[in-house]
Amino acid sequence: MSDIAQKRGGGFRINGSAVVMGLYLLFLLLPIYWLLNMSLKTNTEILNGFSLWPQDLTLENYVTILTDASWYTGYLNSMAYVVMNVVISLLVALPAAYAFSRYTFLGDKHLFFWLLTNRMAPPAVFALPFFQLYSSVGLFDTHIAVALAHCLFNVPLAVWILEGFMRGVPKEIDETAYIDGYSFPRFFIRIFTPLVASGIGVTAFFLFMFSWVELLLSRTLTSVDAKPIAATMTRTVGAAGIDWGVLAAAGVLTILPGALVIYFVRNYIAKGFALGRV
Repeated sequence: MSDIAQKRGGGFRINGSAVVMGLYLLFLLLPIYWLLNMSLKTNTEILNGFSLWPQDLTLENYVTILTDASWYTGYLNSMAYVVMNVVISLLVALPAAYAFSRYTFLGDKHLFFWLLTNRMAPPAVFALPFFQLYSSVGLFDTHIAVALAHCLFNVPLAVWILEGFMRGVPKEIDETAYIDGYSFPRFFIRIFTPLVASGIGVTAFFLFMFSWVELLLSRTLTSVDAKPIAATMTRTVGAAGIDWGVLAAAGVLTILPGALVIYFVRNYIAKGFALGRV
């Protein structure tokens, strides 16, 4: 019996759910395919007509991205501040989430809610204050400036996700470790952290994705030395117009890091959804 069709009375009955799923996947993948299709075409072919696949396949657009410093430095800048942000956010959020999951203190619920309210604000609200602050202290157009700005949004998200995973770990594990003579740093690194590894993987994924796709702050707080690829892609208009092929190739290469991250943490994400923590 096929998943798409079932034979009955000499004919076939279409499985409606399979058709709907197929159309939905087609709808999702069509923009990605079209981006890839454009990246393998010349500008002349892109502008002159409609075609479902390249008539004169070329890799020149990718060569331009990988050899032109104005393009590939954008990727290096983006990866630099994204990695810095993920590391800083996790280092701050792990002990904070542990405290929220294990201890009861004055104002704990209010503080936890206040952390989430920072995540609710749009980045545009903080663009001007960050710009003024970083310009005053000499951090403007640096990787650490964007990384720290993104921490304002990513740390609350990380604490919220990790707290749910840590609350699911029995407190008896902590007490047993202390009885066995473990210090808190040793217990936290060697015993507790591996128990919430799936939560750390899920959190790192969401931190990476927010920092990778965020444009407003990364564009406002950088100019030349730390300009990310997202800002570079919005400044591609030259004397000859928009280089559509190069822009499409840049888009394809921008999707790849996120796809790789999803591939490596897919099992952790699945566990997170199964545990109801995401």
